[in-house]
Amino acid sequence: MPRRGLVAGPDFGCFKRRYFTPSEVAEHNQPEDLWVSYLGFVYNLTPLVQEFKGDLLLKPILEVAGQDISHWFDPKTKDIRKHIDPLTGCVRYRTPRGRFVHIPPPLPRSDWANDFGIPWWKGLNYQVGRLSAQTRNIRIINTLTSQEHTLE
Repeated sequence: MPRRGLVAGPDFGCFKRRYFTPSEVAEHNQPEDLWVSYLGFVYNLTPLVQEFKGDLLLKPILEVAGQDISHWFDPKTKDIRKHIDPLTGCVRYRTPRGRFVHIPPPLPRSDWANDFGIPWWKGLNYQVGRLSAQTRNIRIINTLTSQEHTLE
């Protein structure tokens, strides 16, 4: 006989968090668990690191693990910032920490393959949520037991 009055609740396993604080992103700062944020979104780059494991082009990304890298991007185009190379007069990507994965070399090379499809910063498959712009600490005090908790 079915039980009356009980309703099945939502399945919380399928819900995704939508917002993350900068301190939560900063916790993911290892190559095995690497997150970055840019232009208001949070990205999990762990699969990218696993795919290119041991590649020297990962070094700039590993150096900024858990940090905001919005200064790498043009907010209007949502692409890596570009500049005109004074020596060649060509438009090049501006990479202050050095060339990284999916950035073409400065000069034409026969060993660089551009058949990877969409660069990692343009694909949505690494996006896990949005970055909280402003966070506040809230202190909750239980007046009966004098317990204190601080929430961000």
